[in-house]
Amino acid sequence: MSRLAVRKTYKLFIGGAFPRSESGRSYAVTSPDGDFLANAARASRKDARDAVVAARKAFPGWSGATAYNRGQILYRVAEMLEGRRAQLAGELGLGRAEALASVDAAVDRLVWYAGWSDKIAAVHGTANPVAGPYFNLSSPEPTGVVALVAPADPLLGLVSVVAPVIVTGNTCVVVASEPSPLAAITFAEVLATSDLPGGVVNVLTGRQAELAPWLAAHMDVNALDLTGVTDADLALRCEQEAAGNLKRVLRPVPEPADWTADPGLTRMTRFLETKTVWHPLGV
Repeated sequence: MSRLAVRKTYKLFIGGAFPRSESGRSYAVTSPDGDFLANAARASRKDARDAVVAARKAFPGWSGATAYNRGQILYRVAEMLEGRRAQLAGELGLGRAEALASVDAAVDRLVWYAGWSDKIAAVHGTANPVAGPYFNLSSPEPTGVVALVAPADPLLGLVSVVAPVIVTGNTCVVVASEPSPLAAITFAEVLATSDLPGGVVNVLTGRQAELAPWLAAHMDVNALDLTGVTDADLALRCEQEAAGNLKRVLRPVPEPADWTADPGLTRMTRFLETKTVWHPLGV
């Protein structure tokens, strides 16, 4: 007898679990040719608030972990992503060779950031010369909870904005690519099986215009990355909302962005704060 295939249900990823949207809503995801692919959960403001609560709860443990441990976990994410190579390639809506190359680039990007986990403090921190009998040391510390609007590139772009935020000890809430959210949820499944503590990364699918302003205005979000926002009016509104608690804001990247380029250190240092300590000599 022939059998019916079990179709995958694409849910949200909040606090290490995969709930449906509390609103019960979903929206159709289609291929570039207009063919139906799947229904994705359409997150609500309540889902966004739940995600922020989960991210804040995870922050003390994740920021308190050693940099080496965070790097090990990111490397484990890369290993698990490599194992899902074929599945993710099929969800990117690209030609086979291009899709596989994109997955490979995402794996390599994770490995690259994993290597920086215990080195960024040495590069970004410093011992400051002072006129007095003191040690004066500056060291980077994570900002806190970062809200991210992911770019259109559904995997490499997503990894390129999430990895630098979490490797430095922040936690995050991500609004996935609105037209291409499927790979983001499969990536969340990778995270859920990679020793990453629940709540460090939370993934929402749905409408940018509905979710981004509420995350921008949320008083328990410390920073905002608007990389994936293409609507200038929406970006301006989010920046205005973010001023309520003086969030750090990373402005949108002009499309089309080249996510294969050398990422540099900017995305890591953007969401770090500098702590400076004075200590008397000889004590």
